[in-house]
Amino acid sequence: MKILLITPPFTQLNTPYPATAYLKGFMNIRSIESFQCDLGIEVILKLFCKSGLQKMFSSIQKKNVSENARRIIALQEDYLKTIDAVILFLQDKNSALAALIVERNYLPEASRFAQLDDLDWAFGTMGNKDKAKHLATLYLEDLSDLIVECVDPHFGFSRYAERLGRSAGTFDELHQTLQKAASFIDEITLGLLQQKIEVQKPNLVAFSVPFPGNLYSAFKCAQWIKKNHPQIKTVMGGGFPNTELRSLKEVKVFDYFDFITLDDGERPVLNLLEYLQGKRKAEDLKRTFILEKNRVKYCNGSKDKDFSQHEVGTSDYSDLLLDQYISVIEIVNPMHRLWSDGRWNKLTLAHGCYWGKCTFCDITLDYIKNYGPSSAKLIVDRIEEVITQTKHNGFHFVDEAAPPALMREVAIEIIRRRLTLVWWTNIRFEKSFSADLCKLLAASGCIAVSGGLEVASERLLELIQKGVTLPQVAKVTSNFTKAGIMVHAYLMYGFPTQTAQETIDSLEVVRQLFENGIVQSAYWHQFAMTAHSPVGINPDSFKVKNGNKKEGTFANNDIICIDKTGTQHELFSEGLKKSLFNYMHGICFDFPLQEWFDFKVPKTKVSSDFIQSELRRFEDKKLKGNTRFLWLGNKLQLEPSAKKNKVEIVIYTKKENISFQCSEALGKQLLSFVNKILVGNEKVFTYSELEKEYAIVFEAAEFMILKDNGVLFL
Repeated sequence: MKILLITPPFTQLNTPYPATAYLKGFMNIRSIESFQCDLGIEVILKLFCKSGLQKMFSSIQKKNVSENARRIIALQEDYLKTIDAVILFLQDKNSALAALIVERNYLPEASRFAQLDDLDWAFGTMGNKDKAKHLATLYLEDLSDLIVECVDPHFGFSRYAERLGRSAGTFDELHQTLQKAASFIDEITLGLLQQKIEVQKPNLVAFSVPFPGNLYSAFKCAQWIKKNHPQIKTVMGGGFPNTELRSLKEVKVFDYFDFITLDDGERPVLNLLEYLQGKRKAEDLKRTFILEKNRVKYCNGSKDKDFSQHEVGTSDYSDLLLDQYISVIEIVNPMHRLWSDGRWNKLTLAHGCYWGKCTFCDITLDYIKNYGPSSAKLIVDRIEEVITQTKHNGFHFVDEAAPPALMREVAIEIIRRRLTLVWWTNIRFEKSFSADLCKLLAASGCIAVSGGLEVASERLLELIQKGVTLPQVAKVTSNFTKAGIMVHAYLMYGFPTQTAQETIDSLEVVRQLFENGIVQSAYWHQFAMTAHSPVGINPDSFKVKNGNKKEGTFANNDIICIDKTGTQHELFSEGLKKSLFNYMHGICFDFPLQEWFDFKVPKTKVSSDFIQSELRRFEDKKLKGNTRFLWLGNKLQLEPSAKKNKVEIVIYTKKENISFQCSEALGKQLLSFVNKILVGNEKVFTYSELEKEYAIVFEAAEFMILKDNGVLFL
């Protein structure tokens, strides 16, 4: 049996979505032949090249087009001349082109350039490559606007026909759209699919559909396989079915797909392969929908357990066109760039969420509720394997919320193995992230974290069961920032019972976080009620109503939320986004909050120095029995001193030499102590284990010099 693993268009331009790489790694250890492809990047490269644009321009037949479209069509020779060079530049294969692009005489410009941000603010005077990358991105977005207007209204760089997959209680509209002739983009997609089928000759084609923007293309590809290769079986899994299709009843879905699986894919796909080989009955499949006697049947009789993180193997990125992904800078915010710029290997530290209590979140679903961490050594083993395979050392740990204790152990293991890594992840702003832990994470290569501040209101944080407080958020974000780690905050407005006063107070907290420089990036989104969250399951408890008329036969996750308090949360949307845009630029902190809204809002009740006062609060650094010690620096040097009975201790840091004198006895103890707590040592010692032997060290004033220059309390 051979399985073809496909990510349908579109997800990301700069890096592959990891689901197929996870599954391929699992197939490897089971000796199952597999091949994977990201049709998204392959379609983009087939379209955005000289021959692709020639076909695209030739296909445009509309006469009544916008002024912007007319301009692009008129400049088509300039686009045909520049497109191949621009794509090579964005693939980091033509860096010299940056000098031409930033002069603003090389690329044709249409409406996207009218919205150009202040490039000097964003990139400084030395960031020519990044400036050029941003300009090249606008150039591609101009072409995208033309495609949407004149060629295919469903097109988008990171999504395709997304609207058809959103809140689709019925399958009717998607089904009707699929009966239409293939679009220009469809033709490219299906042509590539045909090549894969002919070369790989799979028995099973598995589509991973993480988002609504992948759904249409997955169905279009499955439709083509049904028509042209009916002997090949098709299955869909991934984030979209895991959340949206748990109550699937729509028979027409199986005109396209033979199987739909839920949650972790390893065991369901393995059982499915056994079924196709005649080794298992349909009722013994794992979390799999099938069509039986013209009715949708959910088969979950398998007695086999899901695989633990230790059993799934290392992600395998082979087959993917890793050197052909393109890095773009859509907006100049430095944290937002990480999603679209650079190649990131995606790995998971732990399955599920170690917190799993947030009331707005789908905490009843497997991918969140079933928490299972890997060991630090196994994670770093896999990191090394992936680096060897991909030749890239950038990692995005895609956890729901990375566990602080596991992050600490992984960081120690990275440093211990002397690996050079650049990584970022999602966290909770919890008190475990001390100043010293943040320093350790930075030393291991952490450059950024994103975390949910959500509603910056103590009452609502408690209602959400976020498990953090505003003073805690202030301290933790400050710790990360001081360690040189960028902080992005997810912000929410419109949570059930949230008042206008609480929305404005939340904005004031956000303003102060930016003004104090401890959050560098953020994004507001309006609360959305989902069927698998505590709010969706028990809306009355949160004083909201389910506005859905009835359960649909297709997707049933999104719920129309009716807030019984009557607050019109959507009114705040524009003002919140506008103010945040300015705060991220480091300006307008002195504007009254009323300035951002075109309707009357209450004055904030948050004191103007709230965040500053929380940051000034004394933090008890008293040593406890379970306090663990690590020395991040080089070994101390003990040198003779001109003073009698004294020695000189020298600390060689990367930037400078730090020296001080002390008694010979203390010097020897300091040297022994540091050697014992070197980060490269196998054992990490606690205060209770070292207290007696190094009492002279802990009582000495010189100990704080070590603390300031490499000793971490963890």
